[in-house]
Amino acid sequence: MHLFYTPTIEPHYTEFMLTEDESKHAVRVLRLTAGDDIYLIDGVGGWYTARILDPHPKRTTLSILQVKQGYEKPAYYLHVAVAPTKNIDRMEWFLEKATEIGIQEITPIISDRSERKEIKLERLNKVVVSAMKQSLKAYLPKINPAISLSHFFEQIKSEEYTTTTIAHCAEGQKQYLADICSPEEKYLILIGPEGDFSENEIAQALSLGYQPVSLGSSRLRTETAALASCMEIALLNRSF
Repeated sequence: MHLFYTPTIEPHYTEFMLTEDESKHAVRVLRLTAGDDIYLIDGVGGWYTARILDPHPKRTTLSILQVKQGYEKPAYYLHVAVAPTKNIDRMEWFLEKATEIGIQEITPIISDRSERKEIKLERLNKVVVSAMKQSLKAYLPKINPAISLSHFFEQIKSEEYTTTTIAHCAEGQKQYLADICSPEEKYLILIGPEGDFSENEIAQALSLGYQPVSLGSSRLRTETAALASCMEIALLNRSF
């Protein structure tokens, strides 16, 4: 199956032209020709079946045969706010796997103990686009610009989420995600840096109604903890 990400396509189109880069990939690399069928995704739930009319290496023209809207739309919404890892490769690994498993929104948060203060959104977006295509999904996760945790608390509207949680390693009573979350809901999960959230950050989150959660008895790396939370929510919703 040959799948192309085409964010500019619209459901009413009967024909479409691939960009020069995508045209070159289709014709020069994949060696597709007139009459071959390919598939397009727009990142917002559209799944298109198309047939090549003119396999030009700079402007391949397609005929749109079928359009499916809301293709395999997730029954839940997961927003993970996570501190970027010092090694950006680990952050990219998380984004790739989370996209495959299921996630709708990611916010890189800069906390008191963060070792990385900046990220390149363009690079991270390429990772999630590739993972979306590889896993045959039609929805592209949203990656927000990096923001300080204090500003995140100011901007986020907690009432928009069914459950808001913070995973941390400090002492205190905690519950597992599966024990406080229900299927088909909207979840927000905070994941801290390698050195964990500071005491003040945890206290602020709790004062705002964030529920403390445990991801198990092992001390996990940031990217592992973030992925574990994605997996737990996915498993919670797997029958729906």
